[in-house]
Amino acid sequence: MRLRGVVLPEGEHRELWITDGRIGVEPVPDAPTLVEDGFLVPGLVDAHCHPGIGPGGPVSLDEAAEQARTDRDAGTLLIRDCGVPIDIRPLHARPDLPRIISAGRHLALPKRYIPGLGIELDSPDQLPAAVAEQAAAGDGWVKLVGDWIDRSVGDLAPLWPEDVLAEAVAVAHAAGARVTAHVFGEDALPGLLAAGIDCLEHGTGLDESQIAELARRGTALVPTLINIANFPGIADRAGRYPTYAAHMRALHDRVDETVGAAIAAGVPVYAGSDAGGMVEHGRLVDEVEALHRAGMTVEQALGAASWAARAWLGHPGITTGAPADLLVLDTDPREDLGVLRHPRHIILRGTVVR
Repeated sequence: MRLRGVVLPEGEHRELWITDGRIGVEPVPDAPTLVEDGFLVPGLVDAHCHPGIGPGGPVSLDEAAEQARTDRDAGTLLIRDCGVPIDIRPLHARPDLPRIISAGRHLALPKRYIPGLGIELDSPDQLPAAVAEQAAAGDGWVKLVGDWIDRSVGDLAPLWPEDVLAEAVAVAHAAGARVTAHVFGEDALPGLLAAGIDCLEHGTGLDESQIAELARRGTALVPTLINIANFPGIADRAGRYPTYAAHMRALHDRVDETVGAAIAAGVPVYAGSDAGGMVEHGRLVDEVEALHRAGMTVEQALGAASWAARAWLGHPGITTGAPADLLVLDTDPREDLGVLRHPRHIILRGTVVR
């Protein structure tokens, strides 16, 4: 196929040819023209997504495939699964589904995470060995549950001692894997940062000094703003734990300020929908718009769900020889993020899927 349009992020008019699923710049005789004038955007990236989790917990592999297809049809062509309770590796080979980077299963402790989703270790001391297993099973990422409600104290609390966290992160790094952690509150953050965590999911409890440390280290933040919008409802259902409920409401109330401060400080912030469970699949553009409202420029918000996220995860954008995973838009998304909801074409592995 031949495509001609404005290629982002450079913003240059270019001609591209797709051959054998890859992007080239050398003309291909008799190649049919798919688009003569449009905007060509690297396929969107959902950096926190759960194909394999539904509102009731784990789903079947067929349901997980349908979830991934829903994301694809909304323009997401690369997913970091960020923890799923079933083996979705068979989906990796499906040419009709987004590319998936697996992070293995959530690592937690008994009664300290959503039932049925994670591997519940008998003791914190087992964490380094469990991290080694998940690093070997995944695609370069391991997912920890950093904090969750501790019903004995009635509020969010860390799961892991700081020395165990440090050893676990070191084990992952030695295996060539990066570590990310679910963390809502404040108390788990010092240990995670001291351990050298590579990414934080949610991060609603971050303070100014911790944000500065993230920026200094280049530690990523995936805030999942459209899921944080569920915090008041979670609080409403937590009547037995008033301290926890008040805490969740407070974290929700200041989340835009927290994420805005991280953006202003230069923290690498990426778009993740947290689809699965409380968030429907296919809502990544909602997250992109939420990041813009929190302080990102339109172009930064686009990059957080496209070319910048791809670079962070080791996947190319629209470059010579790269896999042809891209969107064709009628108008410039740098002027209106809403046009991402209506791509003219979605191209995955060189095939027009929409």
